[in-house]
Amino acid sequence: MRGANSKRKERARRLRQVENDAEVLLWSELRGRRLNGFKFVRQMPIGPYFADFACRGRMLVVEVDGSHHADSAYDARRNEFMNTNGWSVARFWNMDILRELKVLETIVAICDGRLVEKTHAADFIFMPVSERP
Repeated sequence: MRGANSKRKERARRLRQVENDAEVLLWSELRGRRLNGFKFVRQMPIGPYFADFACRGRMLVVEVDGSHHADSAYDARRNEFMNTNGWSVARFWNMDILRELKVLETIVAICDGRLVEKTHAADFIFMPVSERP
């Protein structure tokens, strides 16, 4: 049976109402196909999780994280779930978004297929979907 799950829909609405400053700033750049024509949505449910931002056309999840997410086992499980279900995941720190929006160049590179390798840096994590045999 298809149709909206009202509990999940309501949770997504509540999450959109409590966005932090970095999420608000990034959304202002992603909404309405403003980023090179790529369509993003926010607080999209994927399995038991909610993606901060998602581009369905590129199967890309963009997460905006605070310092409490550093080395989070929960986030590692979440990334693995999303990868297993066909989604690549890019994680940026709040402060990097607030300081400068160079993260937009990275998001475009991912969407354009120019960034395809797993990346784990102090300020950025990218988990592309693995090639399956």
